[in-house]
Amino acid sequence: MTTELGRLIARRIALAGPISMADFMAEALGHPRLGYYRGALPVGAAGDFTTAPEISQMFGEMVGAWLAERWLAMGKPLPVNLVELGPGRGSLMADALRATRGVAGFHAALELHLVETNAPLRTRQERALAGFRPVWHERFDEVPEGPLLLVANEFFDALPVRQFEKAHDGWHERMIGLAADGETLAFALGPGVTPYARFLGDAPDGAQAEIGEAGRALAAAIGGRVKRHGGWALIVDYGYETGAGTSVQAVRGHKGASLLDRPGETDLSAHVDFAALAAAADAPTFGPVSQAHFLRQLGIVQRAQTLKARATDDQCAAVDAALARLIGADQMGTLFRVLAIGDGRSIPAGFSEAP
Repeated sequence: MTTELGRLIARRIALAGPISMADFMAEALGHPRLGYYRGALPVGAAGDFTTAPEISQMFGEMVGAWLAERWLAMGKPLPVNLVELGPGRGSLMADALRATRGVAGFHAALELHLVETNAPLRTRQERALAGFRPVWHERFDEVPEGPLLLVANEFFDALPVRQFEKAHDGWHERMIGLAADGETLAFALGPGVTPYARFLGDAPDGAQAEIGEAGRALAAAIGGRVKRHGGWALIVDYGYETGAGTSVQAVRGHKGASLLDRPGETDLSAHVDFAALAAAADAPTFGPVSQAHFLRQLGIVQRAQTLKARATDDQCAAVDAALARLIGADQMGTLFRVLAIGDGRSIPAGFSEAP
């Protein structure tokens, strides 16, 4: 089954030849009119996935504590750009700001900037954060220069990646072309050895790899801001510490789907290569540590006990379930990793001791 966007992509391939996975992801997710992230409400039970801030207020509260601690460590700059990349429904930032309202001078110093391309989500964010007068941007490079506090929760995984496969004569890029019917999208290998081979090293025939150029470029831009103006960035996502195979996956209605099926109506994401982000940032980095380690050090277990102190039995059960989902080894606790980029003058909360 295809879509209007699928037909447009097929027409592009018919006219100009196969496209890379990165180009396909960019079209499927970010096409100005038909891209998945342009018009859908993907987050929550009615969407295609659920993020940590939607699971429990505790996640945003811990992130808020981290941001306030870093602002104090920076010497309380006034003003400071508080930036969230891909804010979803605004839940994380709303919880973070509510949890930090008692930090003297913090809210008065903040200038809130949200990087969001989805118009319906911008409306949700405006309602959630109306008291903080957020300013929206299509891209991070539109955010004004200045001291920075940045959060990116499940943002880098949606950035396009290139895929490669090792053949007998070397690495070839994995491309998307057309099947024999001239209409259906299908995978194929590029005809020649890719120029990216010098970044991929040696591997046995059949091995696969990914390179996320967009993620590396964004990490470099964030690192540049930090070096120019001071500040900190917190990146939370699922991924690995060194590159390993290919990982692009498709989700529709909270279930796995075919990568090439119904582009524009299907969420696509890839595991984040944290080592590559840290190298690209070219600034002091901390981690990655597991999400469980980070949240535990910030005090999420104690926060859960506080919430349960005056709760009903059903509410206590809900808090316990949310905590288990956020820090459980068999759930988000180890799959999700946390990386900090900053000025390096102090170890940020959540990153001391071994993960």
